[in-house]
Amino acid sequence: MSRSADHSVLAGATLVLPDRLLDDHALLLADGRIDGIVPAANIPAGWDVVNLDGGWLLPGFIDTQVNGGGDVLLNDRPDVEGVSAIAAAHRRFGTTGMLPTLISDDAAIVDAAMHAVEQAIEQGVPGVLGIHVEGPHLHPDKRGIHDASKFTSIDERVIERLTAERRGVRLVTLAPELAPAGAIRTLADRGVIVAAGHSMADYAETLAALDQGLSGFTHLFNAMTQLGSREPGMVGAALDDRRSFFGLIVDGLHVHPAVLRVALAARGGDGAMLVTDAMPPVGGTAASFRLMGREIRVVDGTCRGSDGTLGGSALSMEDAFRNCMDMMGCSLVQASILASGNPAAFLRIADRKGSIAVGLDADLVHLDGQRRVTATWIAGKL
Repeated sequence: MSRSADHSVLAGATLVLPDRLLDDHALLLADGRIDGIVPAANIPAGWDVVNLDGGWLLPGFIDTQVNGGGDVLLNDRPDVEGVSAIAAAHRRFGTTGMLPTLISDDAAIVDAAMHAVEQAIEQGVPGVLGIHVEGPHLHPDKRGIHDASKFTSIDERVIERLTAERRGVRLVTLAPELAPAGAIRTLADRGVIVAAGHSMADYAETLAALDQGLSGFTHLFNAMTQLGSREPGMVGAALDDRRSFFGLIVDGLHVHPAVLRVALAARGGDGAMLVTDAMPPVGGTAASFRLMGREIRVVDGTCRGSDGTLGGSALSMEDAFRNCMDMMGCSLVQASILASGNPAAFLRIADRKGSIAVGLDADLVHLDGQRRVTATWIAGKL
């Protein structure tokens, strides 16, 4: 264990480790990392102790799909201020790492959003890990709330744009059946994480994409071909493939709780991730917003267009975590893996984030006895 001017101790809460709960122990934090896990009776002298007074201390939540928050939509504010406002809105709900997510838009907006995230990371905006570009390379028959007039095909210029030198993670959601031959492999080989979504791809087409480097599925069950008795569809491929990860919007509205439990039973805890697909009302005050000229309102706890189409969610990671336990029957440890460990593995940052272990970043969240967020730390800073 090292000693530095920037050292503190978090004590008094049950630690949620990747494989168990640990009582009567404390976390030593130094220089933004977890410096040690020690019995509460062995806290070194001279360190600043923060007594959490019960509850649970977990790795901070990592959300790979955040369209907005704090009354800000990334498409409308593709600048550092917009990114910062979204990240700040979600930190209060325990999200210590996130990908601001751009919904299908014009190339100029895509470029602006990617540049804004680059700047945010360079300026040290807490919690910004990279960007998720969801579209515009999607199938119009599974457009959901996306504006199909923005959809375009993938060509070499698009690939060059998406694979340009960057800071942080870059995740792209596309319809694999519409991607030209070799495109998914090229994106993956150049370090882009490729996910499938808003797609009409069948089982065979999805397997082919997985073999080419596809590694994830965006909001599983929503806007994709479903599991059938003779055609497993994209959902069947996702649940059968052990290499991939898939996001679940656990609000009980996007996916029925019974279906969520089936997905978890099919794959166990190795591939499932909690995502919010959050829109501006999360952490904000407005009950409606505009998306590509359409009014989207919060209705019965989720976001819908005037025709009833789901338009993202009003879900926070705090609520998703609690729902994961209540709707899916997950333990605290299992829910933590879905909220932190698996997203970190999917984003290829598990060597730095996603669990409580010595040497990892001190990105942490404290939950009280009602599983409500009371405090959040990013790199050891409250």
